[in-house]
This record gives sequence, structure tokens and C-alpha cells, in this order.
Amino acid sequence: MISVVLVDDHPVVREGLRGMLEAEPDLTVVGEAGSGDEAVAVNLARTPDVILMDLRMPGLDGVGATRKILADTPQRRVIVLTTYETDADILRAVEAGAAGYLLKDATRAELAGAIRAAARGETVLAPSVAGKLVNRVRNPAPQLLSAREIEVLRLVGRGLTNAEIGRQLHIGEATVKTHLLRVFGKLDVSDRTAAVTTAMSRGLL
Repeated sequence: MISVVLVDDHPVVREGLRGMLEAEPDLTVVGEAGSGDEAVAVNLARTPDVILMDLRMPGLDGVGATRKILADTPQRRVIVLTTYETDADILRAVEAGAAGYLLKDATRAELAGAIRAAARGETVLAPSVAGKLVNRVRNPAPQLLSAREIEVLRLVGRGLTNAEIGRQLHIGEATVKTHLLRVFGKLDVSDRTAAVTTAMSRGLL
């Protein structure tokens, strides 16, 4: 049996995934989590083979949780399961060590097959995601934003002030300003609104 933990901040999504996976004879759901922090704790308590990880959640997001989980248990296999497929999201997940990246429109057969493949040590990517990665490798974007700069910019897009961003990311307000200045330079913009809209138009957010 392949043991699986489900991580998503929407209970109805977890319920649907559980129903899909428990219909498979060789898959069993051993735990659930509604946030990144819960995922880190459930991983240690349940020791699953594979974790299905939502990407965007309040607090610690899926990338942060993946990074922490793999630091604690390098043998764990994490598959990101999300509705988002921007270049920045894909790169952040892969850089964090995710074994796969699937979209939530995957069929039960595709999802089950991906879990089995990940458990065997293989990398699993949705076709559209694989295409984006190949394109990014062939045509690297100039002045690519760092993972931290993208985190800061994403919070700017949610309307947070520099002070609020600093508290959420556990960094000083001056450090937030420094990240934003670097973002402005890389995107060739002069204010926060333009930075967010430009990053979105380039698929970075």
C-alpha cells in the first residue's frame, strides 16, 4: 500500500481527493492538513510515502511546507496539486524539491498514476507544466526574480503594507523595501502597482 497525506485549505477538496484515492486498491489516505504548518506536523506524525500539496494557502504556503518537509524527511515524495501553472509557481515548487506538479483538473487515473510514479522515485509533471519548464530552460528569462522577491511581490499584490509583509515573512521592514527596490530595477518599473501588474503579465505571479 502507498500511504498518502492530503494538504489543501479547502475541506471539500480534501474530501473529494480522499474519495478518489480510496477507490484505488493500492492507495490509502493516512492523514490530512489544512495549512502548510499542519502539513509539516502531519508528515512527522503519519510518515506517508507521498504528500499531495496545495500551492497557495494562508500562512506557510505549499512551497514553504515542501521545503520544510524535505528538510525533515528527505525521502518523502511531495506532489504539488494546484490550479496554478505560472512559470514562477512551477519553478518555486521544483526548486523546493517537489517530485511532481499536477493541476487539479487531472483525472482519477492520472492522479493515481502520478502517486504511484512518485512513490517509485519518478518525477511527474502535467504536460502543460513540462512544456513550460522546457521552454524556460531553452529561453531563460532575463533578470529572473528570486523566490523571496516573488513572495514579497505576491503579498504586495494582496494589499499588504511593507510592515505587514515583514511580519508575515519574519524579516525587517527595511529588508522588504530592499527586495522591492530590486524588483523595481529588474522589472524596470517605479512603483508597487506597476511591479505587480508587470510581473503578472510576464507570468511571474
